[in-house]
Amino acid sequence: MGTGSIRVGILEDQQIVLESLVALFENAGIEVVARCSRVEDFLASMRQQQPDVAVVDLKLEQADSQDAFDGLRAVELLHDFHPHVRPLVLSANRDVAQVERCFRAGAAGYLCKRTVGSAQLLEAVDRVARGERLVPPELFPSPMVLEDAQPSRGALARLTAREREVLGYIASGADNLKISVCLNITERTVKAHITSIYRKLDVENRTQMAMLACQLGVERPAHV
Repeated sequence: MGTGSIRVGILEDQQIVLESLVALFENAGIEVVARCSRVEDFLASMRQQQPDVAVVDLKLEQADSQDAFDGLRAVELLHDFHPHVRPLVLSANRDVAQVERCFRAGAAGYLCKRTVGSAQLLEAVDRVARGERLVPPELFPSPMVLEDAQPSRGALARLTAREREVLGYIASGADNLKISVCLNITERTVKAHITSIYRKLDVENRTQMAMLACQLGVERPAHV
């Protein structure tokens, strides 16, 4: 897919940033079908326009909102109700835990406002629109997280159906007790599955496991 055929929606509460993004995309031949500063307006536009990519800011400081991270909720709702719209988070937040939450919520990519350039952003929109998942290298320097997802699909194919289910729950942020309840198995069995997943995917910790699952598009449970 070339950039000229991509449709983008933007959720950004800072007007100067919003106008700059619109100008950047339109000058690159990308059609901007929604430009909003409020989650409610943005989601209404998603229903009407169905863009390919949604560029979402996390911190929306609105006078009538108590939540400074409404963008995360927008990502969750896009995942649940507009699965064909791929969210690309564009935020100054560099907290690893927050990045993980975004991917668990359904983000297809995450870019740091402080470091990303115009060319990188345009490339990211194109790659996300083509189905890729983008993990910020400055936040996750591990080679396992940064490698192209394709070489790891062989290891993913070696997982049993149950291990894939467990991995999906891990990608959603569920702990072992929650997984055991949802799958109606013991915590000991959950731990055995996770040990096997560690070995087959060659990851070092649960965070890498969750991020790799998101990167590979492992199916996650609708509600955890």
